[in-house]
Order: sequence, then C-alpha cells, then structure tokens
Amino acid sequence: MNDFAAGLTRWFVRAVLAVAALVLFLGFLAAVLALALVWGLRALWARLTGRAIAPWVMPVDPRAGWRTVYRSHTYWTGTDNKPSKPPSASDPQTPRLPRRPLPGTDEITDVQPHAPRRPPE
Repeated sequence: MNDFAAGLTRWFVRAVLAVAALVLFLGFLAAVLALALVWGLRALWARLTGRAIAPWVMPVDPRAGWRTVYRSHTYWTGTDNKPSKPPSASDPQTPRLPRRPLPGTDEITDVQPHAPRRPPE
C-alpha cells in the first residue's frame, strides 16, 4: 500500500508541476503575442499615416550609476564636492602639493608627455 501511495503522490506532484509550467509558458506566450500585436498595429498606423517608424529603444547611460553614487554620497555626508569658489594659490585653506615627476619617469620613452587634465566640474 505504501508503494501505491508514494507512486500516486509522485504522479500528482508531476501533474501539478506540468500544469504550472504550462500556465507559465502560456503567460509568456500571451505577453509576447500582445507585444507583437501592439508593434504590428503601431507599424501599420505609421504606414497608413506616412510617418517613419521610430524604433523602440531603452536608453542606457552608463554614467547614471556613478551619478547616483555621488549624489548619494553628497546626500548622506552633507558635503558638496564642488567648492564654492575656485581654489587659489594664495588661499591658506587649500593645500597645494607640488607637481613633480614620479621616480623612474625619465626612463619611459614610448609615451608623449602632456599637461595634466583638469578634473570634471
């Protein structure tokens, strides 16, 4: 009797999982078909009105993540990374480090030196 109950339970679980998989598949299929229908109607409307079909795009800006991090830092620390006025050489509050070449840079021959860039504001 235990073998019969275990077998029946196994088949019942399999049937439930098969039905769940079928429902999930049909849901995805319905979503794809609805999207295709909307896209087709949109293309048909553009053709009837003589307009160009604009592609559906999702603009992704890779800099947005960094901006979020910096804004969060400014929010939580209560500081602003931008100074209220540009630092001057005579300002005692702004320590200026001398710009000197790093040791061993005179041995580098395959790089053209240039003036350092200013950080973005």
